[in-house]
Amino acid sequence: MRKLPSEEVQKEKEKLYEELLLGRLTIGQATVRMRRIVGLTQKDYAEKILKIYPRVLMEIEKDRGNPTLETLNKIARPFGLQVMFMPSIKNLD
Repeated sequence: MRKLPSEEVQKEKEKLYEELLLGRLTIGQATVRMRRIVGLTQKDYAEKILKIYPRVLMEIEKDRGNPTLETLNKIARPFGLQVMFMPSIKNLD
């Protein structure tokens, strides 16, 4: 998988954060985007960065399975994110 130049990485992170705040991404979609931003395969990202089984990451990226809060925080942590309760955008209008 191709690694992005640092300025493109920053732009992609900013777009990711914005779309997350607006509630436009599922957990699976966000996870795929994070992995692609760092330019790693599912296997490498799961084993080297997240320390989880590649099969677990694959299920999460497909929005299937039932990941634990610990696993979700492992996915979020490299991007300075954490899993939390927050009001949906629909409820703020």
